[in-house]
Amino acid sequence: QVQLVESGGGLVQSGGSLRLSCAASGTIYSLNIMRWYQQGPGKQRELVSSISSGGFTNYADSVKGRFTISRDNAKKTVYLQMNSLKSEDTAVYYCNGDIKESVNLPLRNYWGQGTQVTVSS
Repeated sequence: QVQLVESGGGLVQSGGSLRLSCAASGTIYSLNIMRWYQQGPGKQRELVSSISSGGFTNYADSVKGRFTISRDNAKKTVYLQMNSLKSEDTAVYYCNGDIKESVNLPLRNYWGQGTQVTVSS
């Protein structure tokens, strides 16, 4: 069974930085597109950033220039470096990924349990 486990959340002052990690474990043949979502208080879950297996990245307009997604395929880990944090970045951040458990199985989509990021003004 594949698991995605996020870490690195916490409380930070406005203008500060945090680095989130998402470690994949279990029987994994390949990690394909990996994503970070955020869900603020009373809001819907929204896509923040994605990264392909080849390293191509995309960002929501609200985080462009401040957040950087990266991945270490050998460690099966995806990162989200968050700089210049604002109070509106306060949310639970979820890792999401399209993962292949075996060469013979199709891609499946997995979610982590989320990590809280709170930015104080």
